[in-house]
Amino acid sequence: MIDLNILPAEPMPVAPPVSAKRRLPSWLKRPMPQPGMVYTSNVIADLRLETVCESAKCPNRTECWSQQTATFMVLGNVCTRPCGFCSVPKGKTETLQADEPERVAEAAERLGLRYVVITSVTRDDLPDGGAEHFARCVLAVRERTGALVEVLTPDFLGNRAAISCVIESRPDVFNHNTETVPRLYHRVRRNAAYQRTLDLLQQVKDEAPDMPTKSGLMLGLGETLDELLDVFADLRAVGCDMLTLGQYLQPTPDHLPVERFVPPEEFDEIGALAKRLGFGMVASGPFVRSSYHAGEMAAGITG
Repeated sequence: MIDLNILPAEPMPVAPPVSAKRRLPSWLKRPMPQPGMVYTSNVIADLRLETVCESAKCPNRTECWSQQTATFMVLGNVCTRPCGFCSVPKGKTETLQADEPERVAEAAERLGLRYVVITSVTRDDLPDGGAEHFARCVLAVRERTGALVEVLTPDFLGNRAAISCVIESRPDVFNHNTETVPRLYHRVRRNAAYQRTLDLLQQVKDEAPDMPTKSGLMLGLGETLDELLDVFADLRAVGCDMLTLGQYLQPTPDHLPVERFVPPEEFDEIGALAKRLGFGMVASGPFVRSSYHAGEMAAGITG
């Protein structure tokens, strides 16, 4: 167990890099598909939508789609950043589809969603990074369904006007992931900047103090406990309300290897440390992802 009063200066134990072909620990097994998954898949295909569930090879897709929920990914399915952890395709981006907000709203209606999570690829090629399109998606979903909406945005290259555009659409939760500790950004989040992430979350609180903010990190990339605690403290300093912590899983052999599989009990202990720093809600576990049970997490903040 981690002693909550004595924080080690040395790195968390690191095993040799984990091969993508190596058998996963027993706690990283997922259930088989259930009947509801087919319906969700058909809705997504019929409306020609992208989901982060598929593009990012999320391990929770079977569970979530079986319960007729999904995380919509807008602005196309090609990203402009070469992040070392992400399986979303990189390359030549696509023209924005003007009717995408309405199609996302229709999907939310067909699936009966009362809490909708909208994320996107990073579009550094667009003047506003796709912020106006993001805002249109929020407004379309709310108008058609009345659902609560959480956005999980890129950093818009720190464009304050773009960030304000999304804030002004009044999402119920504004999420922007930190992903990892600053020392590992050059490998994990290439072309991103740690301070830019903190600045974005601070801007949300400055412009909309009542809007809950959220961020998340992946564990198992070689971070130390002290580095994690420093990030937690930085996030709290900019008013971040919610935190998610999950296990990094290598999507293909071409992506960053897993340095360590963090046991569930250690996730519990690290989550307890984060909670002690003042986060309103903390979700910490091997399968936790930014949008996993997002509605339940938000309810703990908003009531």
